[in-house]
Amino acid sequence: MRSFLVHFFTWWNSWTYGLKLFTWQTGERVGEDEFGNVYYRTRGRKVDPTLGFERRWVVYKGLAEASTIPPGWHGWIHHKVDLAPPEETYVPHPWQKPHVENLTGTPFAHRPSGSILNEDPQRPPATGDYQPWTPAA
Repeated sequence: MRSFLVHFFTWWNSWTYGLKLFTWQTGERVGEDEFGNVYYRTRGRKVDPTLGFERRWVVYKGLAEASTIPPGWHGWIHHKVDLAPPEETYVPHPWQKPHVENLTGTPFAHRPSGSILNEDPQRPPATGDYQPWTPAA
């Protein structure tokens, strides 16, 4: 019963029954990323008359967190590129790092030196090279 209510009322837990029905009626699966998110578009690339272009959507694996969408899929879902990553031969540049979701609010978030959330909250000493600006009279 709990699972039914979760999928009926909460949009942030992967999918709702309304989304499942909409996807079944109008969507076609395009692909899946390395995080388990599944991407869809309107069947037959049909243009939505309200939007003026085809609808594209993602069903997240687990919680709906937009930062889990990798860069290639992000470009496709936002209509920046026409071809989805499975349809093209994308080779990442050597300087590109692997995708990492937004870690803000987690124990793995970046905490610079001097932050009150850092293990060592001591700020580095001032170097004396700062001159405050004073307006001209």
